[in-house]
Amino acid sequence: MKSPDKNVKDKKSKNKKPDFKSAVNFFAEAGLLKHVKRSGWWVAGIKDPESVAEHCFRCAVMGYYIAQLEGVDPYKVLLMTLFNDIHEARINDLHKMGHFYIDFKEAEKKVFADQIKPLDEKVNSEMAGIRRDYDGQLTAEAIVARDADILECLLQAREYFDNGHTKAKKFFKVAPDHLKTKTAKSLWETMKDWDSGEWWENVVKFER
Repeated sequence: MKSPDKNVKDKKSKNKKPDFKSAVNFFAEAGLLKHVKRSGWWVAGIKDPESVAEHCFRCAVMGYYIAQLEGVDPYKVLLMTLFNDIHEARINDLHKMGHFYIDFKEAEKKVFADQIKPLDEKVNSEMAGIRRDYDGQLTAEAIVARDADILECLLQAREYFDNGHTKAKKFFKVAPDHLKTKTAKSLWETMKDWDSGEWWENVVKFER
C-alpha cells in the first residue's frame, strides 16, 4: 500500500500541466545546432564543414542500424545519439586540441543539466538517465551510441577525402581503434575501400 505522502505526490504529478513554453524554448535552442559547425574539420582545411545537427541526424540513423544488429534497445540508442551534443547549442563545438586545454566535459554536463531543468519531470528524468548512461559507457546501448558517433565521423571523413580534402584521411588513423562493437568494426572495414559516390550512381540512371 502506498503511503499517504506518496499518494499526494502521485496525484500532484498527474494533475500538473505540461510546461509547453519550456518545451518550445528547448526546441528553439536545439535548432541552433543547425548553425553550429563541427570545428574539428578546420584542421583538415575544410572551411565550411557540416553542422552539429547534420552530424546528430546521421549518427542517429547509424546508431539505429547498429543497435538492431547488436541486439540492443534502439530507442535508447536513438536518444543518446540525438541528444549527445545538445549542449553545443550554448557552448559550441570544440575540437580535440581545445579539449586538451579546457575541461570541456564538465562544461558539457553543466550545460545539459541547465537545458533540461525546465522540462517536465518525466522528460527531465529520462534524459538525465540517458546522459549518465552514455557518459559512463557502462551499457551496451551506450557503447553502440558511441560507436555510431565515431563511425559517423569516419564516414564524413571518407566523403571529404573523396571530394578532394586529402588531409581528412588523417582521421582514419586513430578513430577506428576506438570502435568496440563487431557491427561498427565491420562497417568501417567496408568504408575504407568504399566509393562515396557509388550510392547515387546506382540510383540516377542517365539516358544516352
